[in-house]
Amino acid sequence: MSSKKVKPFGTYIDRNYRLIRLRFLQAFKKAGVDITTEQWVLMDLLMQENGLSQNELAGRSFKDAPTVSRIIDLLCKKEFTERRKAENDKRRHDIFITKNGKEVYNKILPIVHELREKGWEGLSDEDYQTFLRIMNQVFGNFE
Repeated sequence: MSSKKVKPFGTYIDRNYRLIRLRFLQAFKKAGVDITTEQWVLMDLLMQENGLSQNELAGRSFKDAPTVSRIIDLLCKKEFTERRKAENDKRRHDIFITKNGKEVYNKILPIVHELREKGWEGLSDEDYQTFLRIMNQVFGNFE
């Protein structure tokens, strides 16, 4: 394949990810909430289904287990989540969002919705479906 036909899509994905992440971090800081986008992702998963294992969180967030463990450590330190030994497997810990974590989540959820709307401004539902199809295809090509 000649270099003229190669599409540098990774550069665009990285550029967008960095700017989106920055805007989320700025908005969280402005709201007075000490949380990162990576922490938000895990809290969002726990709000959907509380009591997931570290491995389940890793799989659903597309992050590796050591990264998820580090994020959970930080969330526990902030008292947004807590680890509890699983009832059926004493070697496993399930992660639960705390009352404090739910309060923080609910405080920044409108900010997240606003930023997501901003990011999709001028684009249609069809555009979103096309975007998902393309992103999933690229993911599948590398998997």
